[in-house]
Amino acid sequence: MLKSSSIRSLPFRLAAQRRFVQSQSRPRTVLPPRLSYNPWSSAFRGSVGTRALLQAVVYSLVIVGTASAFGLQVPRKDNPDSDPYPSKQNVATAIEELKRAFPDPGFLATDAESLKTYGSSEHSYHPVSPHAAVVRPKSTEDVVKIINIARKYHVPVVPYSGATSLEGHFAGISGGSICIDMSGMDRIININVPDADLTCQSGARWEDINQTLKTKGIPLFFPLDPGPGATIGGMIGTGCSGTNAVRYGTARSEWFISITVVLPDGSVVKTRSRARKSSAGFDTTKLFIGAEGTLGIVTEATLRLAPVVPTKVAMAQFPSVEHAVNAVQEILTSPHGSHIQCIELLDDNMMHAINDAGFVDRPYPVQDTLFFKIQGDLSMVKETAKVVKACSKKHGGTSFQFATSDAEADEMWTNRKYALMSTIAANPGYRCWTTDVCVPVSRLPELVQETKKDLSAHNLRSTIVGHVGDGNFHALILFKDDDELRTVEDAVHRLVHRALALDGTCTGEHGVGVGKKEYLTDELGESTVELMRTVKRAIDPTNIMNPGKLYPTRKGDEKK
Repeated sequence: MLKSSSIRSLPFRLAAQRRFVQSQSRPRTVLPPRLSYNPWSSAFRGSVGTRALLQAVVYSLVIVGTASAFGLQVPRKDNPDSDPYPSKQNVATAIEELKRAFPDPGFLATDAESLKTYGSSEHSYHPVSPHAAVVRPKSTEDVVKIINIARKYHVPVVPYSGATSLEGHFAGISGGSICIDMSGMDRIININVPDADLTCQSGARWEDINQTLKTKGIPLFFPLDPGPGATIGGMIGTGCSGTNAVRYGTARSEWFISITVVLPDGSVVKTRSRARKSSAGFDTTKLFIGAEGTLGIVTEATLRLAPVVPTKVAMAQFPSVEHAVNAVQEILTSPHGSHIQCIELLDDNMMHAINDAGFVDRPYPVQDTLFFKIQGDLSMVKETAKVVKACSKKHGGTSFQFATSDAEADEMWTNRKYALMSTIAANPGYRCWTTDVCVPVSRLPELVQETKKDLSAHNLRSTIVGHVGDGNFHALILFKDDDELRTVEDAVHRLVHRALALDGTCTGEHGVGVGKKEYLTDELGESTVELMRTVKRAIDPTNIMNPGKLYPTRKGDEKK
């Protein structure tokens, strides 16, 4: 007995059998065998998916072959670890189109001296290449035009402004790159005093911004203070901080309210409104902070300003870094800790270099030294100073003293800010490799002591300065020749791994560039680094934005 389902299907079976018999009785056309392998033939034996795949392969080969015949390079979705290597023809054609788009003779530079200057730094010792061209835009619209031309010919672009970075951020790309010099875009667009904010172009320098506010009699300032000459765009790109970070935080705080960015596809985005806070969607402003120009070119920014507060400068000497750090921890956790604007450590070698450089009217004691900035009204400064002095004395500090005048205070702080210049001036004939790491504050004494011991064991001269309130320090290591340079490179490698072992970071504020990218996987983990690569691929699929920087190279992705 047949099941009901079989009965229902019986007519369909009989119909199928009739169609089969009829097809067998028809005369059959014999097709040439080659048609059964032709994906455009109706007689193709393969599946629909196989047909589509073969057709796509043939089309790709035709496109690539045609492009090669005309000397053009087909854009590809590069891995963010590798350099794009544009063809010489692409680079030359892009430069010619830039000349037509911007006929002003001051806009474009292709002379060898400029290309070398813009593609390297005298204080960076990482591999570099000169750029193929340097362009100097004046507006966001100019940057859009440049990006569209670069994208059209798949030529990498590298942003440049203050040129103060030390990890190869603005180095040229092998095969040719377009350097976008943003330093000419330095206008302060508007100052909103009632809202305590300011909008400027990305080439504006933080020092010029604060000087403008001071000149105009506006009692506000922008508190992020990295190296002298740093610009707003570079500060955003590297996620900077500086000596004020102990009180005001870093670039990753809320000091950048909104930024305007030109993306790799030539579109322009403004990340936020001017409202002081917002809960609307992703924090796209922070997406570009620390991205080092690999996701887009920042052209404008709205900055939050802070009120100017009366400040006093003081200093004290300590028998060791450990004693100094212990004093700092106690000071910052006291009820008066919020009135400390800066606490900077200069080791004994750095104090010796300052004296030898000849930049001071009278020599400082050659000991591990803390420089303080205390903020508040006169009574609050006085009370905080008592706490600082007592904590310093408790931990072996001596000679605690305030600057006796504004001029002396300026000189003391200038000596701290120009530590690199003092180190070089005090050691004629030497070059200097500057690097930074950061660890939890309690681990800083161990890190500094082990580093000084390591450098001494390898007969390397060095000075150390640090934002001791943050656990961040800079080692300035000197060398005379290439043999010593290799010794320094090895010492820097050991220093970074020493910091990572102490639950620290390979860079507290210099950024990654090319110099530190090899350490990112050890520090963050492969999954976190891969997430960064995923964001990079999504925003810049053809990898034209500052390629070869920030994202560490994976095994198997090295240049062929």
